[in-house]
Amino acid sequence: MLSTETTPKFIYQPHYKPNQLICGHGQTAIITGWTVKQSLAKHLNPDQYAVIGNLYSPTRGISPLLRNLIANPHVRYLVILNATKEDKNSGSCQCLLDFFSQGFQLGKSDTGRECWLINSPITGYIDKEIDRETLEKLRQSIQYQLVKSIPEAIEIVKSYAEQSPLPTWGEPLIFPLLENLPSLLPGTRYGHRIEGKTIAETWVKILQKIKTTGTIRPTGYDGKWQELIDLMAVVTDEPPDFYFPEPNYLPIDRAFLTEYIGQILDDSPIHQGVKYTYGQRLRSWFGRDQIAQVINKLISEIDAASAVMSLWDVKDHEKGGSPCLNHIWVRVVENELSLTAIFRSNDMFAAWPANAMGLRALQQHIRDEISKRSEYNLSMGPLITISQSAHIYDDTWENVERLIATQYDKIVNQRDFFDPSGNFLISVEKEQILVQQTTPGSGEIVACYQGKNPLKLIRELAATNPAIIPEHIGYLGIELQKAYNCLKNNQPYIQDQ
Repeated sequence: MLSTETTPKFIYQPHYKPNQLICGHGQTAIITGWTVKQSLAKHLNPDQYAVIGNLYSPTRGISPLLRNLIANPHVRYLVILNATKEDKNSGSCQCLLDFFSQGFQLGKSDTGRECWLINSPITGYIDKEIDRETLEKLRQSIQYQLVKSIPEAIEIVKSYAEQSPLPTWGEPLIFPLLENLPSLLPGTRYGHRIEGKTIAETWVKILQKIKTTGTIRPTGYDGKWQELIDLMAVVTDEPPDFYFPEPNYLPIDRAFLTEYIGQILDDSPIHQGVKYTYGQRLRSWFGRDQIAQVINKLISEIDAASAVMSLWDVKDHEKGGSPCLNHIWVRVVENELSLTAIFRSNDMFAAWPANAMGLRALQQHIRDEISKRSEYNLSMGPLITISQSAHIYDDTWENVERLIATQYDKIVNQRDFFDPSGNFLISVEKEQILVQQTTPGSGEIVACYQGKNPLKLIRELAATNPAIIPEHIGYLGIELQKAYNCLKNNQPYIQDQ
């Protein structure tokens, strides 16, 4: 064993995502996947490792990780922890291992951008700006090891630290990082509403809204995001077995969803390195099964407005690692069960589809349990999510743009233009324009507006019906102008002709 007095201290200098890393003075990089990096750091001293960091995504995370390793050539060992269900679901650790063991080849990303593709069954990208020679030299210069538990990782890291220091494998290199800044349209800062029939449809609409009007802000974890504050998404008709488009453009598939739903519905034991699951917070965190509580509440008082579940613990302010999903409210109105969920922070590209489907499964579970244990046979109402910070990270902007380009127009063109504000019948009577508002279902007249000035009429309609859909108000403006022209020229007016 080499004495600490003669062991040189290296300095790890991350140039990419530095705020997400724990840096030390050794020669071993530790990749923890989704496992909390502090769960390893607390068992080691900084002289035993070079850096500890998470790797959440193989398409978004491997490239900055390799950039940092190339900028710190004193790192000669790599320990990859692939321990939890979340690690295996993401595939990021396995893909990184495949880079070192299987190599890479020239290819294109999903957006058509030229890049290096890792030779792996799991899709992983490396920026083309990093040359092949440097990547190959990195692969040959680092000794890597895959481990499946925290104790095994700690043991291996300590064994590397006891060995004599190895020389650096080259000079530190920094490669240019291309930045893609979006063009923005003006929009409101607070309070936004998106509605769709399915989660997939609603997701595309959400991304289009954020991408075109979201404010660009720095994140707390390096980089930038585009953000809308207080975004309400309403999903009205998600089928019980969930809708996956074909080909599937969602960031999840059915196999992943099956695993994820368990994290929402089921309690789970506490594992070292795993902060919590949503199911754990709902089932046992506060010493109560909150899902059972709201089921019992609604069976005993079907119109109760207090069927509430909370995932926020006041101790989260002190401990950190607070859940993104904070509050769930279930309500029955006119024999229809709806579920509203509030997220303090929501990655709308990578996380929201799974979040929404998991919550829909919870909503279905509550409905089914009420039906089994009572005389109430409720229908499934809407799923509503309120994302207080609805954002997309800068390393997904290119993917979002491609998705919008290929899917948004198709979705918009398929809509039926049903308006909950009702329908409007326009006629010209007694030298005035008459507008009768009817209910969207039975067609009963509920309001009348009249006058000669189409601009004043459209303003009155908009003020009285602030939730009217934009296409409808545009249509009414056109028809009112036609009615005015007919009135002015003493010609008959017929709506839609």
